[in-house]
Amino acid sequence: MEIAFVGDVMLGRLVAEELRRRPPEFPWGDTLPLLRGADVLVGNLEFVLARDGRPWPGKVFHFRADPEAVACLEAAGFDLVSVANNHVLDFGADAALESLGILEARGIRFAGAGPDAASARRPAVIDRDGVTVAMLAFTDNEPGWEAGADSAGVRHVPVDLGDSRATAVVDDVRELREAADLVVVSAHWGGNWGVDVPTSHRRFAHALVDAGADVVFGHSPHIVRGVEVYRGRPILYGAGDFVDDYAVDPVERNDRAFVFRLRTDGPVPARLFLHPTEIVGFQARMAGRDAPEFAQEMTRRCAALGTRAVWDEGHRCLTIDLVDHAE
Repeated sequence: MEIAFVGDVMLGRLVAEELRRRPPEFPWGDTLPLLRGADVLVGNLEFVLARDGRPWPGKVFHFRADPEAVACLEAAGFDLVSVANNHVLDFGADAALESLGILEARGIRFAGAGPDAASARRPAVIDRDGVTVAMLAFTDNEPGWEAGADSAGVRHVPVDLGDSRATAVVDDVRELREAADLVVVSAHWGGNWGVDVPTSHRRFAHALVDAGADVVFGHSPHIVRGVEVYRGRPILYGAGDFVDDYAVDPVERNDRAFVFRLRTDGPVPARLFLHPTEIVGFQARMAGRDAPEFAQEMTRRCAALGTRAVWDEGHRCLTIDLVDHAE
């Protein structure tokens, strides 16, 4: 089985304007065959699908796409999406619930937000060829958006194992391990910039794998961070920005990312392929002549975490053998 992961997907603002005159396949450019080729496609939605709603007061950026933009997600083949982030309530609770209702109606499973805390805590589950894949999602952003017993919001979890909300995630992973064949934990954590992985993130990610997580899928930084392999399981500390309309920082290069394609042996992660991508004209595209240079930088980021990534020029991707890194 192959599971593909992409980082932040933002179809609002200028992207939304472009989509009103483009086909639904447009945002994915020539990455589309890679996305559609996966048995399961996973991403983080950094916008809401809604017609109405008032911008959340005090926030600088608000991201919303027309409800019809769900066709873009369907065109790519998204199966599981995280909605635990700092944009799901950009236009208020009603708009957020409208967006989640649209996803549910189209069969796109989501995790990390909902009409109450119990819903936000619930995993998204899908079955592929007899393999059950389940994903939990949380964020340490926007503490004021934490879902309550009777109020909509996100699953807010400080990245601190001394916090009861963090230990609850670990406990949920342990419980989910008994019910699912492959467990993914989506973590929208930390600030926007910097390639260095915080010690608290590594500590928390290791605890999640120890509890039974097969993949830790991290995002929130606008740039890609290195991949760590812990006990044979991949930890993506920062998957970067996959498609958006953001200004590009010439040093941090938030227009560069990867499609992270995980190949499993049955339900067991075996190999990870990193296909370099770039954002050009509100569209994700396979990286061109700069791909080897970007890949080389990523090998350094991975090496800093003890991971060996090898560039395959023939397939234009980095390869990480998870079995070789297993204890």
